[in-house]
Amino acid sequence: PNGVRGDSTSGKSSACFPCAISIGSTWDMDLINQLGVALGEEAKVKDVDVLVLDLNDFEMPIYSIDYENDNGIPKKAFNFKEKLKSADGIVISFAEHNGVYTAAFKNIFDWISRIEKIVWYNKPMFLLSTSDGSRGAQTVLEIAYKRISRGNPYEIPTFALPKFYDNFDNQKGIVDKELNDSFTNSLKVFISNLG
Repeated sequence: PNGVRGDSTSGKSSACFPCAISIGSTWDMDLINQLGVALGEEAKVKDVDVLVLDLNDFEMPIYSIDYENDNGIPKKAFNFKEKLKSADGIVISFAEHNGVYTAAFKNIFDWISRIEKIVWYNKPMFLLSTSDGSRGAQTVLEIAYKRISRGNPYEIPTFALPKFYDNFDNQKGIVDKELNDSFTNSLKVFISNLG
């Protein structure tokens, strides 16, 4: 299931939620927020902390060296960076706009890269993408991987889900066995990196 894991000794079971791929591909903010609340409640019961960051909460002026020299780095960039620092692992579900990451992600990335050289704190990471096209936003995933993996000591797993509407069901998850196996294998690498 996609949710906070239970275990056989405590008797705490796992709830099943749509996977992050399906949520990352929707613009339905109400659905995303409902899922976030439900996951958060489940995590609290199991003493696990989960933090879902909405990039819209970190809207900042478009990065430029001139702006930085005149005004410094925005407080929201420091806040975002602090949330990364406190995490054990980072999962990013990329939207693809015109073949690259969104302007919102790129702007945050630009700002936080000015705070410290090691942007992602060398944390275990899992990079995801999806689209209704045949490559599943693979282009943005490749671009992101090349940049984000530099210097990270962990193997960073990736997964792109192509033809989202054909390969994903809200009740069953990823319906194509080969794609589901690929996702599961990537997820196992991420979990293993978390130690």
